[in-house]
Amino acid sequence: MENITHHISLHRYRQYTTHHTSLHRYRKYTTHHTSLHRYKQYTTHHTSLHRYRKYTTHHISLHRYRKYITPYITTQVSAHQAKRKIAESTKTPIEFLAKYDELKSKNNRELDPFVFLLSKLCEEEETKDYLARNAKDRADRSGVSLTSHSKVISQLPAPGTKITMQDFTELKDTLFKESKAMAATTASEILRKALQEKPTKRNVNIPPQPDWLFKRPSLTLDFIVGVDEPSDQNIVPLGSMSVSAQEHAILDDMLNCMQGIEGKYILARALTERYAPKEFMLDQSLDPSLQDLVRRILPLCCNYSTVVRFIEEKSAFEYGLVNQALSAAMRTLIKDYMVLVAQLEHQYRLGNLSLQKMWFYIQPTLKTLDILASVSNSVNKGECIGGSVLSLLHDKTSGLVGDSKGQDLCLYLTQAACVPYFEILEKWIYKGIISDPYSEFLVEENETINKEKLQEEYNDAYWEGHYTICRERIPVFLEQVANKVLNTGKYLNVVRLCGRDVQCPCAEEIVYTVKERKYYEQIEKAYEYSSKLLLELLVEEKELMARIRSIKHYFLLDKGDFIVQFMDMTEDEMRQDMENITPTRLETLLELALRTSTANTDQFKDDLRVDLLPFDLITQLFKILSIETKKEKEYKVDPTDLHLSGLESFSFDYMVKWPVSLVLNRKALIRYQMLFRHLFYCKHVERQLCSVWIGNKAAKMYSLHSSKWYLAAFALRQRMLNFVQNFEYYMMFEVVEQNWLMFQTNMENVSNIDDVLTYHSDFLNTCMNDCMLTDPDLLRIVHKLMVVCVTFSNFIQRLSLTTAVESENVPTRESSLQATSKEHREQAMKEKLKTKMFVSHKRNVVAEHVDLMLGSENFERTIANFDNNFSGKLIELLKKIMDLSSESGQFKLLNILYRLDFNGFYKEKLEAMSAERAMMESSMHSTDSGSTGSWPTSSFTSQRPESAQYVPSIHRQRPSSNSSS
Repeated sequence: MENITHHISLHRYRQYTTHHTSLHRYRKYTTHHTSLHRYKQYTTHHTSLHRYRKYTTHHISLHRYRKYITPYITTQVSAHQAKRKIAESTKTPIEFLAKYDELKSKNNRELDPFVFLLSKLCEEEETKDYLARNAKDRADRSGVSLTSHSKVISQLPAPGTKITMQDFTELKDTLFKESKAMAATTASEILRKALQEKPTKRNVNIPPQPDWLFKRPSLTLDFIVGVDEPSDQNIVPLGSMSVSAQEHAILDDMLNCMQGIEGKYILARALTERYAPKEFMLDQSLDPSLQDLVRRILPLCCNYSTVVRFIEEKSAFEYGLVNQALSAAMRTLIKDYMVLVAQLEHQYRLGNLSLQKMWFYIQPTLKTLDILASVSNSVNKGECIGGSVLSLLHDKTSGLVGDSKGQDLCLYLTQAACVPYFEILEKWIYKGIISDPYSEFLVEENETINKEKLQEEYNDAYWEGHYTICRERIPVFLEQVANKVLNTGKYLNVVRLCGRDVQCPCAEEIVYTVKERKYYEQIEKAYEYSSKLLLELLVEEKELMARIRSIKHYFLLDKGDFIVQFMDMTEDEMRQDMENITPTRLETLLELALRTSTANTDQFKDDLRVDLLPFDLITQLFKILSIETKKEKEYKVDPTDLHLSGLESFSFDYMVKWPVSLVLNRKALIRYQMLFRHLFYCKHVERQLCSVWIGNKAAKMYSLHSSKWYLAAFALRQRMLNFVQNFEYYMMFEVVEQNWLMFQTNMENVSNIDDVLTYHSDFLNTCMNDCMLTDPDLLRIVHKLMVVCVTFSNFIQRLSLTTAVESENVPTRESSLQATSKEHREQAMKEKLKTKMFVSHKRNVVAEHVDLMLGSENFERTIANFDNNFSGKLIELLKKIMDLSSESGQFKLLNILYRLDFNGFYKEKLEAMSAERAMMESSMHSTDSGSTGSWPTSSFTSQRPESAQYVPSIHRQRPSSNSSS
């Protein structure tokens, strides 16, 4: 028997040890697996974070960071641990927690993220030390103290204490310093608070209320007047009655107080503040047991008073539809509460009611009124209106997860308050109409910005500013779809303004829910419908792409034959001053060029207009870059101060109607104009150099003794022509065409008008950036290069004109080279020989004249000056491009460098300049002279351009010999 018992015990022990070992292994495995899982989570999070940082760093350099963050969403963090950390690290934890609760009661959304940030700063010792040093330095500079006010007060001697003169002086200095600190801090805080908490004007029209509503104080369900002592001195004290009589009397008073009516022994005190809880005075002679029960029931009366006051106040017009709906829902619950009071009173009349039974009967109602009072106090403290009320109710509903009845009550209140808000939302996302009489909706309309200004002002304020989101009105449960709500209504509003009736096929009633959030799907369907509707209207019916392509034909010189023909027709007009040009003549020539070129097939050619701007391209660029900056007044130049030619002031304009003007607004058209003026001027310079080339061909028939000087002019002309043509090729094909193809590809996949605006804006911005129109320094250098080319062309053309005049002054004989009959053939041959003799004599005379001009030192010096100026500016441009590419990563501009320096000619010059500059800097550093050196110039370069504003017309009016120097 003992063996069997021992065997069974041994078997149980083995089972136990096996189970324990398995359990131990399982725990080790699960611990290891959990650690491994956490490690994987950490590494995955760390890798994702590293990738995210690389991603954001890369995209911040390309685009603005605000495009990659989700707007209007409040950061959700848990502030419990953050509060504890701050309370442990601060010297005044009680004051901190009290301030947190005060701000939290005001429904401040940014409080928890801010507290979380402060808790993280508490862990950073270096940051705390830096902030302390910074505060101390600022206090020392201002002559104020950082000592807390309470600490200074605690240092004061006790009343009646004798102090010496030295202690008195020190105390006076301390108090003076502290008072100065308090005054300075108070003034700055008041100013900061006034700026930050500047009340936004609500665009509401509040109907007037009748005077009798305020003159009749009895029109209320609350206690009428509170007193601090009994008004009737003949009331018998409760202590002189029996306990049953006391209970009967106090029950009558309790029933009255539950209805907002004062009793004999329970009196309501006057309110100390507007939203203070109601306090009561109780006859102290009441039996202690009954008194305890009464004090338990009195909070019900206090909550009733709070709720009734809230209902009566928030039912006014100025508090909005949401508060009115919430008040109506609370009034319904108060009616049920009054039914309970009537039932209790009925039991009291029958003699079946006691304080203990009353306490039992009102248990559910206590919780209900407590929740209603809590909601009322939160709305009152936060001064909530519209969406902020719904956010508060949503937080209350979500916070009562464990209390199903309390959550159902808050859900009822939230759904009732959401009804008017969702009606406004439905009208906005289904019809594109805002019906918000009390400015509660998250979308706000700015009626001062009209669509007519799209063709007048350099901004796209209508699309961005006519309808905007007011963040404090966004309910928390709509934050993630706030942007879609805004865009959905905007799209439909544009369609309505085009005269179309909008009927959304997916229109359904929106109802608030806590978990399902079906309204997300409804908003998404409305967004997809509105996006598709507006996109079809613009792209298909209004032919948006065809219009943009038409603008590209004219503004980006896409139609070559039209541009050449137009420049040929307007060559004489463009040479005149802007004041002498007749715009109607230019319009006529433009119409003729359009009708007689391939542009005649463009259906939108009639929308093209001629525009003479009162400023040149560089002035226009600076006017735009200086908008809303301190330098804006510097570029408000009087048009009469700029003596512009027609070429410098000429530009195209384009007539655009609604709704295409949303995309082709004035801001976009001005960018097109700037690109056109840049390309048009380069085309003009190329034509001038080609005219010089044609004139140079006529000089080959002369046998010149000073041909080496003419050859230098030929070589310089070819270098200029090579630069201008390569620069044009770069802008036309490597910038405009490539970006246009990318824009076309993107337009095939757009889903809404915002994508269209983004892609179109990116297309124009990239073109302007790669064409150097966003860098004033590069644009100035390019413009000066073009002016040098034009001045050189004018000089050579004047020389050719002088040669032509001399050739006309040589006497020649008229001869007929045609023979109409056999008898005149011999005579014609004789005349032909004589003509050849005269032509030979003419060429010799002209050649002698040209040799005389070219052999002079003035011509040699002028050509050398032109060469030095052109080479210097070109090398300066290449150096600037290299520096800009290395600093900002704009490698697109290097294509110009590769084209112009294909054989490494300028590379040697740049290396020589860099070496010379490095030697000068090293020598200056070694001598420690302290003076700043100038930029070294080679033998072929000119001085660096001046920093003053550049006006091309000034250079055009200079004499030829000085213009190149």
